[in-house]
Amino acid sequence: MKISLKPLKQQVIVITGASSGIGLATALAAAKKGAKLVLAARNREALADIEEHIKSNGGQAIYVVADVGHREDVIRIADAAIQQFGGFDTWVNDAGVSIYGRLEDVSDEDNRRLFDTNFWGVVYGSLVAADHLKRRGGAIINLGSELSDVAIPLQGMYAASKHAVKGFTDSLRMELGEDKAPVSVTLIKPAGINTPYPEHAKNYTDRELTLPPPVYEPEEVANAILHAAAHPERDIYVGGGSKMMSSMNKYAPGLVDWVNENLMTEQQLKDKPARNREGALHHHGEGGRIYGNYEGHTMKSAYTRASINPVLTGTILAAAGATALAYFGSKRKTQNGKQHANMAPVAKPYNTPPQ
Repeated sequence: MKISLKPLKQQVIVITGASSGIGLATALAAAKKGAKLVLAARNREALADIEEHIKSNGGQAIYVVADVGHREDVIRIADAAIQQFGGFDTWVNDAGVSIYGRLEDVSDEDNRRLFDTNFWGVVYGSLVAADHLKRRGGAIINLGSELSDVAIPLQGMYAASKHAVKGFTDSLRMELGEDKAPVSVTLIKPAGINTPYPEHAKNYTDRELTLPPPVYEPEEVANAILHAAAHPERDIYVGGGSKMMSSMNKYAPGLVDWVNENLMTEQQLKDKPARNREGALHHHGEGGRIYGNYEGHTMKSAYTRASINPVLTGTILAAAGATALAYFGSKRKTQNGKQHANMAPVAKPYNTPPQ
């Protein structure tokens, strides 16, 4: 069956993990395009502020306090969308948590909590959404990662959860296709994104956490998500770095192993002592912030914009090549203290983008 998706201004969009980072960036961008929103996260205060912000700017939104690791909470999200708006057209599974720590050091309790959110949250959200969208038509959009295709040290269980999300998403797409269901299923694979992700991660190390370069702006992911909400896509890589790492792992896995064994751990740590080591694994973290505290250069993604815009397709290879040179040629590391912060002061409820 041919899949036909509505324009964004005619859609009701459910977004989990909507209180910060990519989820918040997507919610604000969707509201500007006229979509009605159902926002879900664990942080009630942040959600209430975001709902008020959207409504004060002429948009329509409701929020549901929910932990996506519990199926009954996910069902409540869908029920709220049906009660308020008569249903939904796109469901975005964005909620996620992380752990920085060697596999042998991380507790079973923490690993299970991570999988409850990152994997089972996607499973519950996708199945609840599919049950509704089989009759209505629409899109399911799951947030994977470049780590859906590649593994790195220090975030081993996070990578495992994103590999699992990819396997589940691909199988779900096949089964819905087998049923001729009018449902698009997209996996978004961002590279490192300048959100509060490292600040929200549980930290088993003794140093502050960061992201390995290249790092991209959250709006790049929001744009990809909203494109997939209106245009059926199988996969979207956000950032040429994500596509590059996936391709290299496919064709030169030994080289990728060597690079990650020798460089990747240090690129995820700052030369600063760890502060909030508990993060937001078991309890919600600070909400209302799109941007994180990444101290290096953040990028827009010509590769991603070209990949979702046929007019720009000719720039894809050039963008990917430039990203590869930047990644492997750069000698800068965020932990050496030589780079300067590019963040403006945080302004509640939303902080400003890098300048």
